[in-house]
Amino acid sequence: MAAMAAPPAFAQDAVDPIGALLDQAPAMDEDQAEAMGALPPPPPAPLPYAPPPTAAPAYPYAPVTPPASTASYPSRGPVPYTPGPVPYTPRPVAPYNPAPTTYAPQTYSRPAAPKLSAPVHVDEYDKTPEAPLNPVELGYETRLRSSFASAQGMQGPLDGAWTLSTTGGQPLYSLLFVDKGRGQLEGAWRDPRRRGATDASGFMTGVQRIGAQLSASFQTRPGVGATTITLNPAASGTWTGVLDEAGTRTTVTLKRD
Repeated sequence: MAAMAAPPAFAQDAVDPIGALLDQAPAMDEDQAEAMGALPPPPPAPLPYAPPPTAAPAYPYAPVTPPASTASYPSRGPVPYTPGPVPYTPRPVAPYNPAPTTYAPQTYSRPAAPKLSAPVHVDEYDKTPEAPLNPVELGYETRLRSSFASAQGMQGPLDGAWTLSTTGGQPLYSLLFVDKGRGQLEGAWRDPRRRGATDASGFMTGVQRIGAQLSASFQTRPGVGATTITLNPAASGTWTGVLDEAGTRTTVTLKRD
């Protein structure tokens, strides 16, 4: 039992040896530490800065002095090519001074007018009282004819000038149709047998196309019955039918001019 109780008692009596030594060491002041040599010695004073040398150090070799003359050297002879300065001679340049050009518009001379022995009527399309056209007028007329041909291409098949004749070829009436291509027809007539008369031309009062048949009527003289025509198309492009003039019936043929 005594042995078992001994470890606790020993544990209570145990003391830190390092702490005991520190407690037993006497306190030291700075004088005692200095006497014992505990403080380090002070650092040495810095040395003064050495100035640079006043004179340059002598080279280990002596400078080479060139010879007084080059007569001792062997001659290599003259230089084979020694270019000299080339004088600059400017090339003469002719000044650019073209001759002034003047604008001369192109002129056209009108040919002499033809000599006519008789007056030219409006219905004589193949004659003209004026002189032939110059190139400018001819070009203008060509453009007008081209525009007219383009507009005519949009019209119907009856559009244009026609001649109504007997079966023997005698012309009775000159007819002019306006065919707009949508069933609308207009027309005018002229009697070549009474050239120059004031009542020898006029408008048609009724022009219509029913199926393949064409019919028209117009008044040739005041107080006389209306003249009517009834036509049918033929394979040759002409029209054949009957002309009724105040009860007088005539077989006729319609051809394009």
